[in-house]
Amino acid sequence: MLLGVLVALAFACDLVFGSVNLFSFKDSVMQHTILFDIRLPKALTSLFAGSALALCGLLMQSLFRNPLAGPYVLGISSGASLFVSIAIIALNLAGLSSFYYLGKSLITLSSIGGALVVTAVITYVANRSRNNITVLLVGIMLAQILGALQGLIEFIASAESLKSFVVWSMGSVGNTSFKDLWLIMPLCLAVFAVAFTMARPLNALLLNEQYARNLGVNVDKTRIRIILVTAILTGVITAFCGPIAFVGISVPIMCRLLFKTPNHLHQITYCILMGAVVLLGCDVITQVISSAFTVPINTITTIVGSPIVIWLIFKTRFAQS
Repeated sequence: MLLGVLVALAFACDLVFGSVNLFSFKDSVMQHTILFDIRLPKALTSLFAGSALALCGLLMQSLFRNPLAGPYVLGISSGASLFVSIAIIALNLAGLSSFYYLGKSLITLSSIGGALVVTAVITYVANRSRNNITVLLVGIMLAQILGALQGLIEFIASAESLKSFVVWSMGSVGNTSFKDLWLIMPLCLAVFAVAFTMARPLNALLLNEQYARNLGVNVDKTRIRIILVTAILTGVITAFCGPIAFVGISVPIMCRLLFKTPNHLHQITYCILMGAVVLLGCDVITQVISSAFTVPINTITTIVGSPIVIWLIFKTRFAQS
């Protein structure tokens, strides 16, 4: 209930606070435009993007039994970003970028496909090597390779496409409209519902796969469902908001520190709500820092999330020494 109240407060703050004072306009038409056409879609996007990325991080950490796993760290967001870059160039070359729904659909499907490919590779590596450090290193190297390929695409792209890529890669929740939200919201809600059905298998997987099999859990099916859920959510959010860092890794860690329960039915709920609070709060910060410009949201999420990850690394290191 407390997290629900925090979500409502953060959502209200995201609507009220911004680079311009909403109440300084005496024109009701201008107030209506700013509130309902700009800030409301942005706040809804922050809510669903934060929830989706936090849930992806929880599922990745549970699947690999590694608290440092996450869609950004393991290169899943990089895979989605690369495929989005390819899709944007292909649409421009084919002259289809002016078709709104066709273009958005192809970009979204490409982003999901890129996330799915990288997630499948990471899962294959995790099955071959039970060493968590190996999985993390492979994910980091994949992210570097995919980032280099995306840099090559940006190098050969036109000046207009290059600017779009650079701005998009910084992450933004302010470029979505209600047309986009009609795709984002139903898809996220449907995938959230699927994630809740995986709470029992995830609880069993916390111990080991053999224990889960003895309890009657179909481990292979559960693994595939986690891959699909993660790929869909990461792909959709990356397609519309760009790669947003550290929400997927830091929020599940915060939830485990604050709410000490191994029950995934509770942890999924906590991560969905906490992810919304964190990204809404970060979006408010990007707006109020300056009235002249909006700070990229990746800057704020990195500043907020990095200390948590660093703290966890040192805590784990000192505990093992």
